[in-house]
Amino acid sequence: MIPNKETIKSAVIDVLRNVHDPEIPVNIYDMGLVYGIEVTDEHKVFITMTLTAPNCPVADSLPIEVRSNILMIEGVKDAQVDITFDPPWSMDMMSEEAKLELGFL
Repeated sequence: MIPNKETIKSAVIDVLRNVHDPEIPVNIYDMGLVYGIEVTDEHKVFITMTLTAPNCPVADSLPIEVRSNILMIEGVKDAQVDITFDPPWSMDMMSEEAKLELGFL
């Protein structure tokens, strides 16, 4: 069975919840680093994300890790990860679970 766009997007979110910045014990999705996920009709995935800071030590490797993990999802034909700093990331973008895990609640 070929997965549909919604199934792929759900799988992408699951994958993103397993990717961590090595300096932060919370996944990048719940940290609020993922600004957008688009899945085209051709099953290409476009991710718009940010980093906690422009000089983040994993600025080069994290997008590559995200892309390679997404490409392993059944049905995904291609993936592109774009980094943006507009708007800048802030702690307000974290999920309640992330804030709780990091001791901010």
